[in-house]
Amino acid sequence: MHLDATSWPLLPGGSTYRDWRLADGTSLDDWLASRGAAPLAERVPVLAYGSNACPSKISWLRTTHRLDGPVIVLRAECAGLAAVWAAGLRVRDGQRPATLAACPGVVETHAVWLATARQVAALDRCEGRGQRYQLTSLTTGRVRTEDGSTIDGVLAYTGHARERAPLLVDGRPVRCHDVPQSQAIALTGHPGPDGLTGRVVDGMAYTTRSPTRRAGWGT
Repeated sequence: MHLDATSWPLLPGGSTYRDWRLADGTSLDDWLASRGAAPLAERVPVLAYGSNACPSKISWLRTTHRLDGPVIVLRAECAGLAAVWAAGLRVRDGQRPATLAACPGVVETHAVWLATARQVAALDRCEGRGQRYQLTSLTTGRVRTEDGSTIDGVLAYTGHARERAPLLVDGRPVRCHDVPQSQAIALTGHPGPDGLTGRVVDGMAYTTRSPTRRAGWGT
């Protein structure tokens, strides 16, 4: 949990991922209420991968994209999903960003934000929702927090623009786990489909998202 440039460790406190507590045993909901912040029941799970899993990114989001309030972050095991390198480079710093792809048989550790609506709005501004990325309620893979809770329909920023599609090298996406960013910038290939299924979030509405939606992004 992060607030005012300070982080507190969290521990499982019950049977679901919404029952976590501070290390001293204080209910997280009680702690949030004492600071006038939204309770866990009013937050949505957002998968954080790539730079969004970096603790210092939270402070950067506060100063750059008006992120506010306590940020709740849980470590999660993601099966069938992987952070992979995107086809295009970032304009801001010329680096290759990460995007998400379906990877059967792969298990990675990422983070899940339990985010308020205002915090999702800050992430939207950062990710360029509707331009570079879109927000998707995933049905691909399995996301499980450290207490064993499975999160169904976790939200994730997935590639929307061609430049944020997975980069295919020899016909396969390149996992960030396998190639460091310092080497990823030199990769050559072409954008391809991410293989993900789910529902694209459009405000509070949903539309069906096909796993072959980007089939035309090949060579």
